[in-house]
Amino acid sequence: MTAPAVSISEQDADALGGDDSILMRQRRDHARLDAMMNRYQTEDLPPGELDGLWLDIVQLVFSHAFAEETVLWPLLRRVSPDGEALTRQVEEEHQAINELIARIEHSPDDPRRAEWSRQAFALIREDIRDEEDTLLPRLRAAFDDRKLRRVGAAWEAVRVTAPTRPHPGVPRRPPGNALRGVPLSAVDRLRDLAPGSGPAARRTSLAAAAVVAGGAVVLAARAARRHG
Repeated sequence: MTAPAVSISEQDADALGGDDSILMRQRRDHARLDAMMNRYQTEDLPPGELDGLWLDIVQLVFSHAFAEETVLWPLLRRVSPDGEALTRQVEEEHQAINELIARIEHSPDDPRRAEWSRQAFALIREDIRDEEDTLLPRLRAAFDDRKLRRVGAAWEAVRVTAPTRPHPGVPRRPPGNALRGVPLSAVDRLRDLAPGSGPAARRTSLAAAAVVAGGAVVLAARAARRHG
């Protein structure tokens, strides 16, 4: 991709609409992901800590991407002449990441897991660069600071109730992603519980997750309509 404007990675908060703008929210998530991937690959962590770090990476990757697909990419298709082609490419990257991480999680004893994780991290970093250098600058060019903050709030609301695990069979675009993906967030959040959680914690989590899933379907659909 060829960037039409300055990458958001090279601009400060004021230039990107303030700390609560969608551009700053995206950049913070990207920086956190990069730091966690670097730590996973370079530090000699005990197995339990390494597993916890992997879970943190997976949770952030998929909640972040789901919110992009629900709120940001429909908006970009509306305001940018080449938005369809750009978002299609990023959606293909997201699908490839989904499939690779699903393979890792379904093959706990496969000796290829280390190589697959390296491939997944490379894809995630490529996705980050495409977004920061090309897609997100188009939103900066199209909207004023207030609009960027409003989009940021909508994106964050969807992100905190999104699925946190790979689901390669879920569509990458609304409304299919919300209808099929958001209910899975209940299952995902149960799986995300610490292994030592007791029955009471699991029951509480299940009840909360069911409420979250039902409400999030409505929230995601509304966000897509409002900003798509």
